[in-house]
Amino acid sequence: MENISDNVRSQMRKGVLEYCILSILDRKEAYASSILEELKAANMIVVEGTLYPLLIREKNQGLLSYRWEESTQGPPRKYYCITEKGRGQLREMDAAWQEIVETINTLKK
Repeated sequence: MENISDNVRSQMRKGVLEYCILSILDRKEAYASSILEELKAANMIVVEGTLYPLLIREKNQGLLSYRWEESTQGPPRKYYCITEKGRGQLREMDAAWQEIVETINTLKK
């Protein structure tokens, strides 16, 4: 049976995953496996089955674009990059995140 705190963590992570992806791609373009590695390195445990639908949704919303690049190790890789619309969305998410943090900090005092 899943621990209640694990469930809470899971729900909170799902809520911020889109924000995390845009934040990563704002720094550099990346392919899905490198996005997964960066998320895992930051203790945001995500599986491919969760990441790919989000990337597709963000691309369909015009927040991301991609390009194909040949790989020396296997098939070509799809590199994702943030669009101007995505940067606008990220700025809105930054502001919302700051507001949430301030609200929580105020409530915890």
